[in-house]
Amino acid sequence: MIAQATTATITTNPIVRRRVRANRIIASLSVAATGAGLFLLAWILGYLLFKGFTTLSLALFTMDTPPPGSAGGLKNAIIGSLMITGVGIAFATPIGILAGTFLIEYGRGSKLAELIRFVNDMLVSAPSIIIGLFVYQVVVAPMHHFSAWAGAIALGIIALPIIVRTTQDMLQLVPDALREAAYALGAPKWRVIVVVSYRAAFQGMLTGVLLAVARISGETAPLLFTALSNPSWTTNMSSPMATLPVVIYKFAGAPYADWQNLAWAGALLITFSVLILNVVARSFAPRTRN
Repeated sequence: MIAQATTATITTNPIVRRRVRANRIIASLSVAATGAGLFLLAWILGYLLFKGFTTLSLALFTMDTPPPGSAGGLKNAIIGSLMITGVGIAFATPIGILAGTFLIEYGRGSKLAELIRFVNDMLVSAPSIIIGLFVYQVVVAPMHHFSAWAGAIALGIIALPIIVRTTQDMLQLVPDALREAAYALGAPKWRVIVVVSYRAAFQGMLTGVLLAVARISGETAPLLFTALSNPSWTTNMSSPMATLPVVIYKFAGAPYADWQNLAWAGALLITFSVLILNVVARSFAPRTRN
């Protein structure tokens, strides 16, 4: 009887009918928008798989980038990307973790900490090409040549605010009662931070580092102004170095079919590398909330 009365009220009340109708329209539009986004994503990934898999071969990982019309691969670009990204993360991780530690453990509530947070939030949203131009003026121009070191610095600057923000958020989730218990046992502040705070926030901090790696893995613009590129194999960080994003950028716009095929293969490698990094990073995130 109650259910029948409720149904009758809904069907007779014009205000309720209008709200139900509006709710159905909005729900339908939301489902349609979600479906359109998923369709476009599947289309892009499907086309990338179709074009990229046709070029995948062992030579892709064992041969350097070729001149037009010759057989080759992306070995120098893959190694160059790994080296520059690794150095950039190695430079950004300790600085980011220490900065995030200062914001929560030492500068909580201070004006300096608020200023650092404001600048860090600005860096998170800064266009990567601006950072590339900054490093060009500060590092490349005084050295009078492009170098992988400059590229690593640019990528490190891009990764730095992500690590700072994640470290700050994860340390903020650590209950103050844990710190107070350690202080009650006579532990100094640095030991409380290392043994208690870092241990409790480790998984979340690791997630931030992995997300930063995924963020900078596909950056092209800052590398065009810093590391540039190199068609030959080199591990000298003081010279220009080939990277996968820059090679894809150059080869995709070239009028040579073999270069375009290598660009599709490189795009497939970067896409799935970033996908794997995101999956690994997010697999850690839920456990940090427990």
